[in-house]
Amino acid sequence: MRILHTSDWHLGQHFMGKTRQAEHQAFCVWLIEQVRVHEVDALLIAGDVFDTGAPPSYAREQYNRFIVELRGSGCELVVLGGNHDSVAMLGESKTLLAQLDTRVIPGVCADLREQLLVLKQRDGRPGALLCGIPFIRPRDVLQSQAGQSAQDKQLSLQQAIQQHYQALYALALGMRAELGGELPIIATGHLTTVGASASESVREIYVGSLEAFPTSAFPPAAYIALGHIHRPQKVGGLEHIRYCGSPIPLSFDEARQQKEVLLVELDGSGLRSVTALEVPRFQPLLSVRGSLKELQQAIAEAAQQGSSETPVWLEVQVSSDDYLSDLQQRIAVLCEGLPVEVLRIRRERGNAVATLQGQARETLDELSVEEVFAQRLSSETLDEAQQAPLLALYRQVVGDLREGEA
Repeated sequence: MRILHTSDWHLGQHFMGKTRQAEHQAFCVWLIEQVRVHEVDALLIAGDVFDTGAPPSYAREQYNRFIVELRGSGCELVVLGGNHDSVAMLGESKTLLAQLDTRVIPGVCADLREQLLVLKQRDGRPGALLCGIPFIRPRDVLQSQAGQSAQDKQLSLQQAIQQHYQALYALALGMRAELGGELPIIATGHLTTVGASASESVREIYVGSLEAFPTSAFPPAAYIALGHIHRPQKVGGLEHIRYCGSPIPLSFDEARQQKEVLLVELDGSGLRSVTALEVPRFQPLLSVRGSLKELQQAIAEAAQQGSSETPVWLEVQVSSDDYLSDLQQRIAVLCEGLPVEVLRIRRERGNAVATLQGQARETLDELSVEEVFAQRLSSETLDEAQQAPLLALYRQVVGDLREGEA
């Protein structure tokens, strides 16, 4: 049984004024070719197929076109909802897409059996059982209890998610016994695990509730296909618990990562192999750093990866010259005649903490939501004991807003 593990496509992402439509289309074409070459039986998207709960129409069209084009490859598709996805939007076409060999699990189901799927091989025989677990929202598995501390809420949510995994795995064991074969059991997930290395484009999911899910809480599945973290990695060094990462860089700190999808082979005895298939870079994206003098050479070197048709998207981090008021104009001069496009300029402020009205003259485009509040706090005469609860409350508000958007 051959599974292709992908996640975090974020179709429809609007990246600093740029659309990723061409990159995503090139990836979809490449991915279908990999499915054909490697004779993949099932393709998993472990959450965040879309970037927002209300994606633009071209992103929905891309999604639908991919499903239609994949069908001719003989591979079935399983789509799991992520924290960026709308449960309602993903679920609205669920019945229709089932006729195109695509099964969608947008959120936790009232009937747990709907999340247990039999994955078939190309000849139609059962090849594996899938515990299809999407992003789990606290309201899906918990009832709010008055008077709970933050620590109690975190423990309750962790236990509830663990119970959801164990209950579905128990159903899978029962179905395997009914089918009378030694089918491997696969599980999915869209969450942060203990020790996972994230990037700046990854949102905190359980702000104030659950920082990370422990590896020991997963059931003993043959393979656990995870999404949410954009950096490909093993979890706890374990071969069978993996993040495949996003297929394209979704932030500048992912620019130097080699993106990949994972080809997973299983049989009745369990996991046989996991092979990383490197995804080509469809749009050059780089972050360069230094003084203006150092940046002149760095930008020239970065430009070698671009062309007039596909210029390099640049983040420029200025170190020792960050005080200059005409910084943008100076960087524009360095880029003249080169196939580069500067999407963001960041000023490094050294040890001095800059305020929102400081000499750095930053725009909101240069700052994350967390950095804006951190700088606002720094302008007040508050000690650490006073800042900590304010920061916790702020993160809780941001988390509620983000969950509402999703």
